[in-house]
Amino acid sequence: MPLPRVVAAAVLLFFASSSFEWASSAASDLPRFREAPAFRNGPGCASAPTIHIAMTLDAAYLRGSLAGVLSVLRHSSCPESIAFHFLATRPRRFRRAVAASFPSLTFDVYRFDPDLVRGRISSSVRRALDQPLNYARIYLADILPSSVRRVIYFDSDLVVVDDVARLWATDLAPDYVLAAPEYCHANFTSYFTDRFWSDPVFPSALAGRRRAPCYFNTGVMVMDLERWRAGGYTRKLESWMDVQKREARIYELGSLPPFLLVFAGEVMGVEHRWNQHGLGGDNVEGLCRDLHPGPVSLLHWSGKGKPWLRLDAGRQCPLDSLWAPYDLLRRDGRESLFVDL
Repeated sequence: MPLPRVVAAAVLLFFASSSFEWASSAASDLPRFREAPAFRNGPGCASAPTIHIAMTLDAAYLRGSLAGVLSVLRHSSCPESIAFHFLATRPRRFRRAVAASFPSLTFDVYRFDPDLVRGRISSSVRRALDQPLNYARIYLADILPSSVRRVIYFDSDLVVVDDVARLWATDLAPDYVLAAPEYCHANFTSYFTDRFWSDPVFPSALAGRRRAPCYFNTGVMVMDLERWRAGGYTRKLESWMDVQKREARIYELGSLPPFLLVFAGEVMGVEHRWNQHGLGGDNVEGLCRDLHPGPVSLLHWSGKGKPWLRLDAGRQCPLDSLWAPYDLLRRDGRESLFVDL
């Protein structure tokens, strides 16, 4: 028997209300962010190449990711020529947040399946380093469209204070797969355990490189995805993760050591100005640090201390004030925090 019109209307109203409440709840599980200014191309951008930038998106680092995007656009001479590629375990959830803050941004969000690495991750010195999304950079060549031949990978705890086109112009000829700032003064042996160095086979993997292996930070990399795909580098990285998980504990520091094992000594060097890293302190205490000597194009809060957490707690480090102008978090009644960028 058909429902009376009044009852049917009440039922429809109930479900419409319930759906609205569910959608509102789903949308409100992330912080609210402001809309950034629109950035337009300057003179001479008609022939500018499309610059591809990859980042990850998750709830804990979303605030940092959006700040990073804003910093790139703010300092670019051709911001409309930049395409962003985001990896997330729940793309739809974060697509709305990015679009709300950057309505005119060219971007896409791709799903990263955590099962790709869940069985390959071993515990490290800091829990954040053990999250599957921290390993997503290994799979960029597999997830991004084949038409994306080259990409800059950025971590979510940095801001760019220079035109990213200068980093994009890094020459990877004749056959380099990666470019990044190298730090050859660092003690390379400390990134691996005694078990690794005492093994009769493992250290030989580092022999025969173009140069002596040096530490590099994987939070800023220029990557030739065509060469990566042709060389099967995803599998090479996975194989070292499998050794760590199934054979012997050969390192302690998340996704970095496999990159060192595969690429150290085979990296095209980039000026240190493009990764003033370590501003988050060490991986245990996250103490304040100063800038390294020299010019600065990119500030990177690698380490335990993140600027947004320290600012919220009222325990900011001096350099955290350089991150704050890019923070898009909406604070009721306190919109003046968004300075004139």
